[in-house]
Amino acid sequence: MAQKKPKIFDFEANMQELAEIVEKIEGGELSLEEAMQEFEKGVKLTKNCHVALQTAEQKVKILLEQAGNYTLEEFADPENDDADKDD
Repeated sequence: MAQKKPKIFDFEANMQELAEIVEKIEGGELSLEEAMQEFEKGVKLTKNCHVALQTAEQKVKILLEQAGNYTLEEFADPENDDADKDD
């Protein structure tokens, strides 16, 4: 029996599908049941993308640690920093 190759996660394709789901839902043409089904798919895609990003971040951390002279800094989002100043 031939072994199945592990399915490779296509982050970009999943993000594209997520964008299409958002468009469908925002379009207002779906029934409530269809919208809920699309929303459920979107939640699953979001979770899968989040896991993929976490995995990529962990790989980067490992590679930087192995290189020995690099450190990661926390990301400062200027958009969020501006929002905090308005409070």
